[in-house]
Amino acid sequence: MTERFDCHHCNESLFGKKYILKEENPHCVACFEELYANTCEECGTTIGCDCKDLSYKDRHWHEGCFHCSQCKSSLVDKPFAAKEEQLLCTDCYSNEYSSKCQECKKTIMPGTRKMEYKGSSWHETCFICQRCQQPIGTKSFIPKDSQNFCVPCYEKQYALQCVQCKKPITMGGVTYRDQPWHKECFVCTACKKQLSGQRFTARDEFAYCLTCFCDLYAKKCAGCTNPISGLGGTKYISFEERQWHNDCFNCKKCSLSLVGRGFLTERDDILCPDCGKDI
Repeated sequence: MTERFDCHHCNESLFGKKYILKEENPHCVACFEELYANTCEECGTTIGCDCKDLSYKDRHWHEGCFHCSQCKSSLVDKPFAAKEEQLLCTDCYSNEYSSKCQECKKTIMPGTRKMEYKGSSWHETCFICQRCQQPIGTKSFIPKDSQNFCVPCYEKQYALQCVQCKKPITMGGVTYRDQPWHKECFVCTACKKQLSGQRFTARDEFAYCLTCFCDLYAKKCAGCTNPISGLGGTKYISFEERQWHNDCFNCKKCSLSLVGRGFLTERDDILCPDCGKDI
């Protein structure tokens, strides 16, 4: 007796018929397509056993339905892009979504390298120094009046020269007496500490921090012996080539402030009229 050879699902005989194996079980074409065939994303019909099934991200198409959603050209064996569930050929995608080069105004094709800066894009070969016309690539550059310059060209064409070191100032400069300085070059003449952002003063056209200026040039208070800077509105009293801070100009005996009052002197001391009665 002949052994039976039936469809695993409907049990119909498969002798002399086309069948498909699924997990080593034979199925007739109708059962296989009903159970396992995918539905085409484009036309909504079953992708039969006699058709080529093209898939992308768990979605399926007939070979004839796998085309650009805009121009309808076939995408079979061609590069394509996906945007909001739609498949697009590279030309349609570029025209619709790709950036335009700031220099040549042409589309920057997907997959090609591009340079971006402040919302603008360039082809890598179009992103060049305005002066030397060489590609900038990933090197440092400086924008100037909507143009880009490599650092050496910018320094040659635009950068100010530091009065101290004579080198170009590309960023973070300081102006003093209408002359440009690097921040790190603008220092106290005495202690060499940077003066940028600090209070300072000058003597004979040389800049000093307040500490050094006071130590070197300021008069000393006859009361506390500390320097009297006279800067920033500091008030002091001067009498017979001696100086006092306002707060130090007090009676030697009773410590009464003598600012705006009469006083007497006894050798190096100053006294209020009451304490000076017995002199």
